[in-house]
Amino acid sequence: MFGTTSSDIGMDLGTCNTIICVRNKGIVLNEPSVVAVELGTKRVIAVGADAKRMLSKTPGHIRTIRPLRDGVIADLESTEKMIRYFISRVIPRYRFVKPRMVIGIPSSITEVERRAVEESALRAGAREVVVIEESFAAAIGADIPIEEPAGHMVCDIGGGTTEISVLSLSGMVVTNAIRVGGDEFDAAIVKYVRNVHNLIIGQPMAEYLKIEIGNAVPDESLREVEVKGTNAANGLPQRFKIGSDQIREALRDTVNQIVENVKTTLGQTPPELAADIVERGIVMTGGGSLLRGLDRLMAAETGVPVFIAENPMDCVALGAGKYLDFIRGVDSSKTAYDSLNR
Repeated sequence: MFGTTSSDIGMDLGTCNTIICVRNKGIVLNEPSVVAVELGTKRVIAVGADAKRMLSKTPGHIRTIRPLRDGVIADLESTEKMIRYFISRVIPRYRFVKPRMVIGIPSSITEVERRAVEESALRAGAREVVVIEESFAAAIGADIPIEEPAGHMVCDIGGGTTEISVLSLSGMVVTNAIRVGGDEFDAAIVKYVRNVHNLIIGQPMAEYLKIEIGNAVPDESLREVEVKGTNAANGLPQRFKIGSDQIREALRDTVNQIVENVKTTLGQTPPELAADIVERGIVMTGGGSLLRGLDRLMAAETGVPVFIAENPMDCVALGAGKYLDFIRGVDSSKTAYDSLNR
Protein backbone atom coordinates (compact mmCIF):
# COMPACT_ATOMS: atom_id res chain seq x y z
CA MET A 1 0.00 0.00 0.00
CA PHE A 2 2.78 2.44 0.93
CA GLY A 3 4.41 2.00 -2.47
CA THR A 4 1.24 3.04 -4.32
CA THR A 5 -0.05 5.81 -2.06
CA SER A 6 3.17 7.64 -1.15
CA SER A 7 5.43 9.78 -3.28
CA ASP A 8 9.04 8.78 -3.76
CA ILE A 9 11.24 11.88 -3.66
CA GLY A 10 14.79 12.12 -4.96
CA MET A 11 16.69 15.08 -3.55
CA ASP A 12 20.01 16.67 -4.35
CA LEU A 13 20.60 18.52 -1.09
CA GLY A 14 23.29 20.75 -2.50
CA THR A 15 25.43 23.47 -1.01
CA CYS A 16 24.19 25.98 -3.59
CA ASN A 17 20.88 24.52 -4.80
CA THR A 18 18.35 21.96 -3.64
CA ILE A 19 16.81 20.03 -6.52
CA ILE A 20 13.85 17.66 -6.06
CA CYS A 21 12.64 14.92 -8.38
CA VAL A 22 9.28 13.22 -7.76
CA ARG A 23 8.74 9.75 -9.11
CA ASN A 24 6.88 9.74 -12.44
CA LYS A 25 6.98 13.55 -12.55
CA GLY A 26 10.65 14.40 -13.01
CA ILE A 27 12.28 17.57 -11.67
CA VAL A 28 9.66 19.61 -9.83
CA LEU A 29 11.80 22.05 -7.82
CA ASN A 30 15.16 23.77 -8.17
CA GLU A 31 15.77 26.43 -5.52
CA PRO A 32 18.84 27.98 -3.86
CA SER A 33 19.74 26.38 -0.51
CA VAL A 34 19.22 29.61 1.44
CA VAL A 35 16.99 30.44 4.42
CA ALA A 36 16.19 33.89 5.86
CA VAL A 37 15.21 33.90 9.56
CA GLU A 38 14.25 36.50 12.14
CA LEU A 39 16.96 36.49 14.82
CA GLY A 40 14.79 36.97 17.90
CA THR A 41 11.98 34.55 17.13
CA LYS A 42 13.85 32.30 14.63
CA ARG A 43 10.78 32.64 12.44
CA VAL A 44 11.42 31.76 8.79
CA ILE A 45 11.03 34.87 6.62
CA ALA A 46 11.90 33.36 3.24
CA VAL A 47 13.34 30.20 1.68
CA GLY A 48 15.02 29.48 -1.65
CA ALA A 49 15.11 32.11 -4.38
CA ASP A 50 13.34 34.72 -2.22
CA ALA A 51 15.93 34.26 0.53
CA LYS A 52 18.85 34.37 -1.91
CA ARG A 53 17.74 37.80 -3.13
CA MET A 54 18.17 38.99 0.48
CA LEU A 55 21.81 37.87 0.79
CA SER A 56 23.96 40.74 2.15
CA LYS A 57 20.94 43.07 1.96
CA THR A 58 19.05 42.35 5.21
CA PRO A 59 18.56 44.63 8.24
CA GLY A 60 20.07 43.69 11.59
CA HIS A 61 17.15 41.59 12.85
CA ILE A 62 17.07 39.28 9.80
CA ARG A 63 19.81 36.81 8.93
CA THR A 64 20.24 34.93 5.67
CA ILE A 65 21.71 31.47 6.15
CA ARG A 66 23.19 28.93 3.77
CA PRO A 67 22.64 25.89 6.01
CA LEU A 68 24.99 23.62 4.04
CA ARG A 69 28.73 24.04 3.70
CA ASP A 70 31.02 21.87 1.57
CA GLY A 71 28.16 19.47 0.90
CA VAL A 72 27.30 18.84 4.57
CA ILE A 73 24.84 20.32 7.06
CA ALA A 74 26.23 23.26 9.00
CA ASP A 75 22.91 24.37 10.56
CA LEU A 76 20.62 21.45 11.44
CA GLU A 77 17.57 23.50 12.42
CA SER A 78 17.63 25.69 9.30
CA THR A 79 18.17 22.66 7.06
CA GLU A 80 15.14 20.94 8.58
CA LYS A 81 12.97 24.01 8.00
CA MET A 82 14.22 24.34 4.44
CA ILE A 83 13.50 20.68 3.60
CA ARG A 84 10.06 20.90 5.22
CA TYR A 85 9.23 23.97 3.13
CA PHE A 86 10.40 22.36 -0.10
CA ILE A 87 8.46 19.15 0.59
CA SER A 88 5.30 21.20 1.19
CA ARG A 89 5.88 22.86 -2.18
CA VAL A 90 6.00 19.60 -4.16
CA ILE A 91 3.57 17.34 -2.24
CA PRO A 92 0.03 18.28 -1.16
CA ARG A 93 -0.38 18.53 2.62
CA TYR A 94 -3.35 16.16 2.56
CA ARG A 95 -1.18 13.25 1.37
CA PHE A 96 -2.24 10.16 3.39
CA VAL A 97 1.23 8.62 3.65
CA LYS A 98 4.47 10.52 4.24
CA PRO A 99 6.96 10.39 1.34
CA ARG A 100 10.01 8.19 1.04
CA MET A 101 13.15 10.18 0.30
CA VAL A 102 16.44 9.30 -1.37
CA ILE A 103 19.09 11.97 -0.83
CA GLY A 104 22.41 12.30 -2.64
CA ILE A 105 25.34 13.09 -0.34
CA PRO A 106 29.13 13.37 -0.82
CA SER A 107 31.01 10.13 -0.22
CA SER A 108 33.55 12.03 1.88
CA ILE A 109 31.19 12.97 4.72
CA THR A 110 31.47 11.34 8.14
CA GLU A 111 28.95 9.01 9.75
CA VAL A 112 27.85 11.85 12.05
CA GLU A 113 27.23 14.12 9.06
CA ARG A 114 25.33 11.31 7.31
CA ARG A 115 23.05 10.88 10.33
CA ALA A 116 22.46 14.63 10.41
CA VAL A 117 21.10 14.47 6.84
CA GLU A 118 18.83 11.55 7.73
CA GLU A 119 17.53 13.21 10.90
CA SER A 120 16.80 16.49 9.09
CA ALA A 121 14.74 14.69 6.44
CA LEU A 122 12.84 12.59 9.00
CA ARG A 123 12.02 15.62 11.14
CA ALA A 124 10.92 17.48 8.02
CA GLY A 125 8.26 14.84 7.32
CA ALA A 126 9.82 11.92 5.44
CA ARG A 127 8.57 8.41 6.28
CA GLU A 128 11.77 6.70 5.21
CA VAL A 129 15.16 8.13 4.23
CA VAL A 130 17.90 6.54 2.11
CA VAL A 131 21.20 8.34 1.50
CA ILE A 132 23.44 7.46 -1.45
CA GLU A 133 26.68 8.84 -2.84
CA GLU A 134 26.25 11.76 -5.22
CA SER A 135 28.38 10.29 -7.99
CA PHE A 136 26.39 7.04 -7.85
CA ALA A 137 23.12 8.98 -8.09
CA ALA A 138 24.57 11.15 -10.89
CA ALA A 139 25.49 8.03 -12.89
CA ILE A 140 21.93 6.70 -12.62
CA GLY A 141 20.51 10.12 -13.49
CA ALA A 142 22.77 10.39 -16.54
CA ASP A 143 21.51 6.98 -17.76
CA ILE A 144 24.97 5.41 -17.59
CA PRO A 145 24.66 1.58 -17.71
CA ILE A 146 26.58 1.01 -14.48
CA GLU A 147 25.02 -2.44 -14.02
CA GLU A 148 27.21 -3.73 -16.86
CA PRO A 149 30.56 -5.47 -16.17
CA ALA A 150 32.49 -2.48 -17.53
CA GLY A 151 34.18 0.59 -16.13
CA HIS A 152 32.42 3.97 -16.13
CA MET A 153 33.85 7.19 -14.65
CA VAL A 154 31.73 10.04 -13.36
CA CYS A 155 33.05 13.43 -12.25
CA ASP A 156 30.36 15.31 -10.31
CA ILE A 157 31.28 18.94 -9.58
CA GLY A 158 28.81 20.43 -7.14
CA GLY A 159 28.68 23.64 -5.16
CA GLY A 160 30.72 22.39 -2.23
CA THR A 161 32.39 19.16 -3.34
CA THR A 162 33.78 17.38 -6.38
CA GLU A 163 33.41 13.61 -6.44
CA ILE A 164 35.10 11.34 -8.99
CA SER A 165 34.07 7.68 -9.07
CA VAL A 166 34.63 4.58 -11.17
CA LEU A 167 31.57 2.31 -11.26
CA SER A 168 30.98 -1.22 -12.49
CA LEU A 169 28.36 -3.92 -11.81
CA SER A 170 26.15 -1.46 -9.88
CA GLY A 171 28.90 -0.63 -7.40
CA MET A 172 31.61 1.94 -6.79
CA VAL A 173 35.09 0.52 -7.43
CA VAL A 174 37.15 3.66 -6.79
CA THR A 175 35.98 7.01 -5.48
CA ASN A 176 37.71 10.22 -4.42
CA ALA A 177 36.17 13.45 -3.20
CA ILE A 178 37.55 16.89 -2.44
CA ARG A 179 35.76 19.80 -0.85
CA VAL A 180 36.22 21.98 -3.90
CA GLY A 181 33.37 23.10 -6.14
CA GLY A 182 31.39 26.09 -7.33
CA ASP A 183 31.78 27.93 -4.00
CA GLU A 184 35.56 27.66 -4.29
CA PHE A 185 35.35 29.08 -7.82
CA ASP A 186 33.46 32.08 -6.43
CA ALA A 187 35.89 32.53 -3.53
CA ALA A 188 38.85 32.42 -5.91
CA ILE A 189 37.33 35.20 -8.02
CA VAL A 190 36.64 37.35 -4.94
CA LYS A 191 40.24 36.89 -3.78
CA TYR A 192 41.70 37.65 -7.22
CA VAL A 193 39.70 40.87 -7.66
CA ARG A 194 40.72 42.02 -4.17
CA ASN A 195 44.42 41.21 -4.64
CA VAL A 196 44.84 42.44 -8.23
CA HIS A 197 42.34 45.30 -8.47
CA ASN A 198 42.00 46.30 -4.80
CA LEU A 199 38.24 45.96 -5.14
CA ILE A 200 35.89 44.19 -2.73
CA ILE A 201 33.05 42.25 -4.37
CA GLY A 202 30.46 39.90 -2.90
CA GLN A 203 29.71 36.26 -3.69
CA PRO A 204 26.75 37.12 -5.96
CA MET A 205 28.97 39.29 -8.19
CA ALA A 206 31.66 36.57 -8.26
CA GLU A 207 29.05 34.00 -9.28
CA TYR A 208 27.86 36.34 -12.02
CA LEU A 209 31.41 36.68 -13.37
CA LYS A 210 31.90 32.91 -13.26
CA ILE A 211 28.72 32.27 -15.25
CA GLU A 212 29.15 35.10 -17.75
CA ILE A 213 32.85 34.92 -18.61
CA GLY A 214 34.30 32.08 -16.52
CA ASN A 215 36.50 29.69 -18.52
CA ALA A 216 39.17 27.02 -18.08
CA VAL A 217 40.93 27.39 -21.46
CA PRO A 218 41.60 30.47 -23.62
CA ASP A 219 38.61 31.81 -25.55
CA GLU A 220 38.67 32.64 -29.23
CA SER A 221 38.01 36.25 -28.29
CA LEU A 222 38.40 38.24 -25.10
CA ARG A 223 35.11 38.95 -23.34
CA GLU A 224 34.62 41.67 -20.74
CA VAL A 225 31.92 42.57 -18.24
CA GLU A 226 31.51 45.47 -15.83
CA VAL A 227 32.22 44.81 -12.16
CA LYS A 228 30.66 46.81 -9.32
CA GLY A 229 32.21 46.77 -5.88
CA THR A 230 33.85 48.75 -3.11
CA ASN A 231 37.32 50.25 -3.33
CA ALA A 232 39.36 48.62 -0.53
CA ALA A 233 41.47 51.76 -0.04
CA ASN A 234 38.84 54.48 0.36
CA GLY A 235 35.62 52.51 0.84
CA LEU A 236 33.87 54.21 -2.08
CA PRO A 237 31.77 52.41 -4.72
CA GLN A 238 33.70 51.67 -7.90
CA ARG A 239 33.17 50.20 -11.34
CA PHE A 240 35.63 48.70 -13.77
CA LYS A 241 35.77 46.09 -16.52
CA ILE A 242 37.31 42.65 -16.15
CA GLY A 243 38.14 40.20 -18.92
CA SER A 244 37.67 36.47 -19.35
CA ASP A 245 41.45 35.99 -19.32
CA GLN A 246 41.61 37.35 -15.77
CA ILE A 247 38.81 35.10 -14.57
CA ARG A 248 40.64 32.11 -16.07
CA GLU A 249 43.74 33.13 -14.12
CA ALA A 250 41.67 33.46 -10.94
CA LEU A 251 40.22 29.95 -11.38
CA ARG A 252 43.44 28.22 -12.48
CA ASP A 253 44.53 26.73 -9.14
CA THR A 254 41.03 25.56 -8.21
CA VAL A 255 40.44 23.98 -11.61
CA ASN A 256 43.83 22.25 -11.43
CA GLN A 257 42.85 20.65 -8.11
CA ILE A 258 39.88 18.98 -9.82
CA VAL A 259 41.94 17.84 -12.81
CA GLU A 260 44.66 16.39 -10.55
CA ASN A 261 42.01 14.51 -8.55
CA VAL A 262 40.69 12.98 -11.77
CA LYS A 263 44.22 11.87 -12.67
CA THR A 264 44.66 10.34 -9.21
CA THR A 265 41.41 8.38 -9.55
CA LEU A 266 42.45 7.09 -12.99
CA GLY A 267 45.76 5.97 -11.50
CA GLN A 268 43.92 3.98 -8.80
CA THR A 269 41.60 2.27 -11.30
CA PRO A 270 42.25 -1.41 -12.16
CA PRO A 271 43.74 -1.76 -15.67
CA GLU A 272 40.74 -3.60 -17.14
CA LEU A 273 38.33 -0.88 -16.02
CA ALA A 274 40.76 1.87 -17.06
CA ALA A 275 40.73 0.44 -20.59
CA ASP A 276 36.92 0.70 -20.62
CA ILE A 277 37.12 4.33 -19.48
CA VAL A 278 39.57 5.22 -22.25
CA GLU A 279 37.04 3.85 -24.72
CA ARG A 280 33.85 5.16 -23.10
CA GLY A 281 35.18 8.45 -21.70
CA ILE A 282 34.54 10.44 -18.52
CA VAL A 283 31.05 11.82 -17.90
CA MET A 284 30.86 15.19 -16.12
CA THR A 285 27.83 16.21 -14.06
CA GLY A 286 26.98 19.00 -11.64
CA GLY A 287 26.83 22.75 -12.11
CA GLY A 288 30.63 23.08 -12.08
CA SER A 289 30.88 21.01 -15.26
CA LEU A 290 29.30 23.94 -17.12
CA LEU A 291 32.43 26.07 -16.70
CA ARG A 292 33.46 26.84 -20.27
CA GLY A 293 36.29 24.69 -21.57
CA LEU A 294 36.64 22.53 -18.45
CA ASP A 295 35.78 19.38 -20.40
CA ARG A 296 38.40 20.23 -23.05
CA LEU A 297 41.06 20.94 -20.42
CA MET A 298 40.34 17.66 -18.63
CA ALA A 299 40.45 15.69 -21.89
CA ALA A 300 43.79 17.28 -22.81
CA GLU A 301 45.31 16.62 -19.39
CA THR A 302 44.13 13.01 -19.04
CA GLY A 303 44.12 11.80 -22.65
CA VAL A 304 40.60 10.44 -22.12
CA PRO A 305 37.46 11.67 -23.93
CA VAL A 306 35.26 13.83 -21.69
CA PHE A 307 31.52 14.37 -22.12
CA ILE A 308 29.08 16.64 -20.28
CA ALA A 309 25.87 14.87 -19.33
CA GLU A 310 22.53 16.13 -20.59
CA ASN A 311 21.06 18.45 -17.94
CA PRO A 312 24.17 18.02 -15.70
CA MET A 313 22.74 20.02 -12.78
CA ASP A 314 19.75 17.65 -12.48
CA CYS A 315 21.60 14.31 -12.64
CA VAL A 316 21.93 13.71 -8.88
CA ALA A 317 18.26 14.48 -8.19
CA LEU A 318 17.11 12.41 -11.16
CA GLY A 319 19.29 9.50 -10.09
CA ALA A 320 18.04 9.71 -6.51
CA GLY A 321 14.47 9.68 -7.85
CA LYS A 322 15.20 6.54 -9.91
CA TYR A 323 17.24 4.79 -7.21
CA LEU A 324 14.50 2.66 -5.64
CA ASP A 325 13.42 1.35 -9.05
CA PHE A 326 17.08 0.80 -9.97
CA ILE A 327 17.74 -1.27 -6.85
CA ARG A 328 14.62 -3.33 -7.44
CA GLY A 329 15.87 -4.06 -10.95
CA VAL A 330 19.33 -5.05 -9.67
CA ASP A 331 17.81 -7.31 -7.00
CA SER A 332 15.57 -8.98 -9.60
CA SER A 333 18.59 -9.66 -11.82
CA LYS A 334 20.50 -11.18 -8.90
CA THR A 335 17.52 -13.41 -8.03
CA ALA A 336 17.29 -14.66 -11.62
CA TYR A 337 21.05 -15.28 -11.72
CA ASP A 338 20.96 -17.19 -8.43
CA SER A 339 18.11 -19.40 -9.65
CA LEU A 340 20.11 -20.34 -12.76
CA ASN A 341 23.07 -21.40 -10.64
CA ARG A 342 21.21 -23.56 -8.12
